[in-house]
Amino acid sequence: MGSERVRQMQVHQETAASVLQSQHRMGNMPTNASNACCFCWCCCCSCSCLTVMKEDERIQRSIYERIEGIANCDDSPKPTLEDATTWTMSFERLMKSPAGRGCFQQFLRTEFSEENIRFWLACEDLKKETNKTVVQEKVRQIYEDFISILSPKEVSLDSRVRDVINKNMLEPTSHTFEDAQQQIYTLMQRDSYPRYMNSTAYADLLQNLEEPPPATEP
Repeated sequence: MGSERVRQMQVHQETAASVLQSQHRMGNMPTNASNACCFCWCCCCSCSCLTVMKEDERIQRSIYERIEGIANCDDSPKPTLEDATTWTMSFERLMKSPAGRGCFQQFLRTEFSEENIRFWLACEDLKKETNKTVVQEKVRQIYEDFISILSPKEVSLDSRVRDVINKNMLEPTSHTFEDAQQQIYTLMQRDSYPRYMNSTAYADLLQNLEEPPPATEP
């Protein structure tokens, strides 16, 4: 088990290095060779490279806040009784409902597995992105948040899927995490979803949503 963890750490370091090299090749990150003025003795603050770096930082911060917002279902709408009862039909019904995702995330939080739905939602958001630069930054952020073995929010993936991700990271696209997203979706469907449907949390939700009985005439 220890040797497998060491291997994963080596792969993580190699992947991170490959992503940086890829960004250098595509011109998304300044290099020492082409932007030597940024490191000269005069520290010229008017250098255009500093402007680019600040813009990159702004994009990164915006994307991080976007991912955090997408992955946080606390502000999801309150379900109706009709909506909540349909969740028993299938996991797909639950995940298609914004209120359902919110309630399910709250349940996962109690089981300390909230990172699964947060990762899935971040991947859904990534697949809608068309801007190549933003896609690359979102891929990097998702990798650091949910794939890296150094992250406290790391999702559980088998070695095959991790190998696919590491290969995909060389040429990041909006579908870089497709296999991983499907594996986490299946994990939630088979493991967490049945427990939620049989939980007191779901039973209490239905009870609270039921309309009170009509008042009787005195």
